[in-house]
Amino acid sequence: MTVVDSDGIGGSAVLTDCVPSKTLIATAEVMTEVEEAGELGLRVDDGDDDPANSVSVDLGVVNRRVKALATAQSEGIGRRLASDQIRIIKGRGRLDGPETVVVGDERLEADVVLIATGARPRVLKGSEPDGERILTWEQVYELDELPERLIVVGSGVTGAEFASAYDALGSDVVLVSSRDRVLPGEDADAAEVLEEVFKRRGLTVLSKSRAESVKRQGDGVVVTLTDGRTVEGSHALLAVGSLPNTDEMGLIESGVSLTDGGFVQVDRVSRTTARGVYAAGDCTGVLMLASVAAMQGRIAMAHALGDAVAPLDQSTVSANVFTAPEIATVGLTQATLDAGGSTAMVVKVPLADNARAKMQGVRDGFVKLFCLPNTGIIVGGVVVAPRASELIHPIALAVAARLTVDQVAASFTVYPSVSGSIAEAARRLHLRS
Repeated sequence: MTVVDSDGIGGSAVLTDCVPSKTLIATAEVMTEVEEAGELGLRVDDGDDDPANSVSVDLGVVNRRVKALATAQSEGIGRRLASDQIRIIKGRGRLDGPETVVVGDERLEADVVLIATGARPRVLKGSEPDGERILTWEQVYELDELPERLIVVGSGVTGAEFASAYDALGSDVVLVSSRDRVLPGEDADAAEVLEEVFKRRGLTVLSKSRAESVKRQGDGVVVTLTDGRTVEGSHALLAVGSLPNTDEMGLIESGVSLTDGGFVQVDRVSRTTARGVYAAGDCTGVLMLASVAAMQGRIAMAHALGDAVAPLDQSTVSANVFTAPEIATVGLTQATLDAGGSTAMVVKVPLADNARAKMQGVRDGFVKLFCLPNTGIIVGGVVVAPRASELIHPIALAVAARLTVDQVAASFTVYPSVSGSIAEAARRLHLRS
């Protein structure tokens, strides 16, 4: 039995203090973002009664800002390298044996070589990009005007992210997916939420539809599907995977083994099959994430220098899909659980129950935790929410440190906060264990 004041359940925290004040603050935060929107290339017209029609984007400003930020970041890295007395040579390198790198006419002898040549966009045969109407994800930043109707070919992470972004910017977007749902490699519950959001916002998803060709037609494009259907648009974005930049580098001749797809074969400390030669990043095909590339590089150099090093543990890698909402994951997956590869327990807490999410007008998303049944050790998690990339870190820490659900549940969270749903999920797993 509970005795409550006549004002209602929750006390001042819910009725007169935290919830009311933080709800007001959530509105103020959006207002602040709107006031600063001009710098980001957004225009707000207060003459339209419908807020949905009062915001527009100047894509030229957006893309110029994107390229300027990228250039500034690159130049900052260059300055740091120069300050550390590292010589930078501009050119295309290749191996001439495991201990020699050739750049132009210069031969560089080395005790250790790190290959970090990345990857490039894969294109459909006969559908080569022209940089104007048929684009890769490297070319979209040259656009000055927003595509009127953008056809995104490919529903993996890259395709879903660009489809979500251009839909939000105001383009009419068609997403061509060869699978039965978007993001086939991600958590199925998370992908379902994103697909529902896409459809609610008017984004067209063509599932089980494989593109056969993309052709320029006047001021637009025509995408022909394998079943004979055609889709017309103003622009097409090819997001059909990546190819490693390992061609004509003397790798095989120098003893570096490649996979059938051309990726460099590495072990968990980034060693290749050639003595003294390491590789990191997308050219290895190991979880093609910037964070993994950086960790591979750090592990490689630590190992080469003889430092104590922990091999790369893919079960602790956190990843994020930057759609709206975002999808962040770490550790055990639902697919592995469903396939019988684990006996872990799982609980899913919808964000619709979270006070902070309600204040921010967030309706879609959830927090999902996986734990071992006997010990309660957290072995994985999924977050679907705005800025899920910021929320996955405590779960990633729990996975890496093998924390239990009771330890996470006992840690304080701010009220109200979206991260409170992580502790709530942990509490519910304790009740079920």
